[in-house]
Amino acid sequence: MTSIKESEVVRSIRSGKLRHHELESKLGFRVSDAAALRRKFLEEETKTKLEHVGRFSINLEPTLARNIESAIGCVQIPVGIAGPVKIHGKEVMKDERVYIPLCTLEGALVASVNRGCRAINESGGANARIVRNGMTRAPAFVARNLETAADFAEFVEKNFSDIKKIFEKDAEYLHLTGVRSWIVGRTVFVRFTADTADAMGMNMMTLATTRTCKWLEAKASGIKCSVVSGNLCVDKKPSAMNLIEGRGKTVIAEVRLSRKVISSVLKTTPESILDSYFRKVCLGSSLSVSLGLNSHSANVVAALFLATGQDAAQVVESSMAITTVEPDGDDVYFSVTLPSLEVGVVGGGTSLPTQKEMLGILKCVPDSSIKTKPGASAKRLAEIIATAVLAGEISLLASLSEGTLASSHEKLGRGEFKGKL
Repeated sequence: MTSIKESEVVRSIRSGKLRHHELESKLGFRVSDAAALRRKFLEEETKTKLEHVGRFSINLEPTLARNIESAIGCVQIPVGIAGPVKIHGKEVMKDERVYIPLCTLEGALVASVNRGCRAINESGGANARIVRNGMTRAPAFVARNLETAADFAEFVEKNFSDIKKIFEKDAEYLHLTGVRSWIVGRTVFVRFTADTADAMGMNMMTLATTRTCKWLEAKASGIKCSVVSGNLCVDKKPSAMNLIEGRGKTVIAEVRLSRKVISSVLKTTPESILDSYFRKVCLGSSLSVSLGLNSHSANVVAALFLATGQDAAQVVESSMAITTVEPDGDDVYFSVTLPSLEVGVVGGGTSLPTQKEMLGILKCVPDSSIKTKPGASAKRLAEIIATAVLAGEISLLASLSEGTLASSHEKLGRGEFKGKL
């Protein structure tokens, strides 16, 4: 592995002479070797065999710069496939059938989404559209007093074109689309909204916002940027702001199911589904003051986020879905609206080989050879995720209405394994 003896490294870490994050530099930035030495230390320190964490196919070397610090290996999560599901989108071609990779530990989830996909297919497919697009970052500025704060907010509103030039400087795929201000006492929050093309865009937004904040400080007297992210963005927290204003992609998927499909595929009736929806999603969510009205959208969003290398913490706001179920003659109209779906197909975890393979299944890898329009692949992913959530909502509401939720999980989520782990 290295000329440095394992025992010496373990002793150095245990004594505090060497810290875990210093291993890479000591080993000439050989990340895999550093990870192996950390595992050795942890095995001795915790009396835990780390046999499986140390088995992986990806190259750890690039992960130090963009994904992880003090690596010890990889944790494996099963991934299954649902579908294909027929989608009519703006980026998904009409009648295109898409397979859905779901990375999850919950038995019955893949089967449930697969049933929802079948119901959608037998109804002619789902429609999906992005109705709003823009990542946000909202710094907080401190003014001398209220008058200065109000003047600064007015300056921001009136100088959008100049701010846009500074914000987009040296960033080819970043386009500022909006700036809004809120004043609380002498604090001014400025929420920047921008199209980040195929990237989820948080790093891009932070760099551009930091640059713009320095420019604003120089232009406006009596103003100082306190924090570059003032929680009005809103990142990795459920919020009414994102539910109403949107963040990332606001995407909607819809389908109309006939009584025949509801009976043959979902084994229930329109009346029963509508009642379950009203009691659970409308009344239950209202009584609990939920941000979003849905059955279990986070299940599907999380499974697709893990599979495709998205920021897992952003499931919090990305899954604030509003599900609607309405009678339409003898049919039932279903829709799912995701106001704050934050996804990308470049950067972060999307560059890891296993996640890139899953994006390949979804045909969401930008192809320079055919000059894919910037942002098209990320929008395609958003349309697919919304449709997958729709399938999951349909299937769970059907299961609740027919009373098979417990038996499904008993069969697919609690089965006894008789082999060797």
